[in-house]
Amino acid sequence: MKNNGDLVPIKIDLTIGNAINESYLAMFGGAIQTILGGMFGARSPALVPVNVVGSSSQIKSFEKALAGEAKYLRAMNQYGLNDPKVVKNKAALDKVIKSFEKETGIIWPFK
Repeated sequence: MKNNGDLVPIKIDLTIGNAINESYLAMFGGAIQTILGGMFGARSPALVPVNVVGSSSQIKSFEKALAGEAKYLRAMNQYGLNDPKVVKNKAALDKVIKSFEKETGIIWPFK
């Protein structure tokens, strides 16, 4: 948070591609964890603003990967790891993650 009480926006740059380093990956993983935490109510009720920079196809692939991650986590929490619905969601998640990684050159931080 800033001193005046405003939330500091999360900025995710998907154009970084092959210039990624360990620091960027740590930030990226932390940003996704914060976003998912907000989606699941684990974070402060105030929504952290998110600014995603990239081409429209990069942003769309990020949205799909994030939505797939959330869907998988919801199913896993509801049904457990071995339920066929969860296995199906994991396969779908793996597909959108592969597409995200191909589109951006950035490794998805959760496997």
